[in-house]
Amino acid sequence: MTTTPRFYADSADVDAVSDLLVSGLVHGVTTNPTILERAGRSVSDLAELYGRWESEGAREIFFQSWGATEQELVTHAHEILDLGSLAVVKVPATREGFGAASVLVRRGARVLLTAVYSDAQALAAATIGVRYIAPYLGRLGDAGRDGFAEIGRMQSLVDGSGTDVLAASLRSPSDLVDLALLGVPYFTAAPSVLLAAFQNDVSDSSAAEFEAAVGRGLAGS
Repeated sequence: MTTTPRFYADSADVDAVSDLLVSGLVHGVTTNPTILERAGRSVSDLAELYGRWESEGAREIFFQSWGATEQELVTHAHEILDLGSLAVVKVPATREGFGAASVLVRRGARVLLTAVYSDAQALAAATIGVRYIAPYLGRLGDAGRDGFAEIGRMQSLVDGSGTDVLAASLRSPSDLVDLALLGVPYFTAAPSVLLAAFQNDVSDSSAAEFEAAVGRGLAGS
């Protein structure tokens, strides 16, 4: 069965996200505490953000749980899940995070393990049945690692298990394309990166020529 690729907006900038959601250009929204902080938001704003993005057409909304222990992560994850059926819980790929993810999966929750940086973590995520894993392409590259090769291997390891890669830290449209060619199905990126994927100068000039032809035709009629 063929998997349809999906784009997600990785942002808590409500205006930028709204433009993509209302236009139907993204499947949903991903956030984390750092993204919330950059937008002047915090976990106290999750209900407001969920309600807005739900009304604008999001089909999945990702918020990250918090806490230093497995129990704290589970407790706050349930606060996120209580927001509604579109909520997906993110937990970090730490020992405590894996434990919390396992508990949540067994309770029927959709879970994303975030900040996955090794093949072994990807494989371990599949063994507990999480829905998504999020390796960070840009940060892998910043560390001098071949992020494309590593993320491609992760997708190969989890392929067919019910776990998929949702690649993050994508900095250009070419990152999306190159990962898709490696079999990665899902992508989250800043709104500016996603908008760039929809635009090409030659396409724009062609569209302008089409409009000019219409104008000339109307003028001559």
